[in-house]
Amino acid sequence: MERDDVSLIVQTAKAGEWLGMKLIYLEAGSGALFPVPQHTISAVKKTIHVPLIVGGGIDSAEKAGQAVHAGADVVVIGNILEKKPRLLKEIARAIHHASSKVMTIQ
Repeated sequence: MERDDVSLIVQTAKAGEWLGMKLIYLEAGSGALFPVPQHTISAVKKTIHVPLIVGGGIDSAEKAGQAVHAGADVVVIGNILEKKPRLLKEIARAIHHASSKVMTIQ
């Protein structure tokens, strides 16, 4: 699946939900250079009613916050914490800040 084919990604996520999946996971790939684009996260989130998990390429607090702000319910981070465990607090703060903004907007 092409990462730029947002329509196909949205349709696939929706099909997964219709087939009974209890969550949708958008994955850019472990250690990816670029995370799932924010517009893709937003488009999928607007279409589904189950939790949305996003992972791959999230190697900074900023990227984690952007994913949550775009609609991710859960952000998967891994490789970066193996290399820089001290980033966990920054990432947690960014996620908390982004999720409180999202709750205020809705």
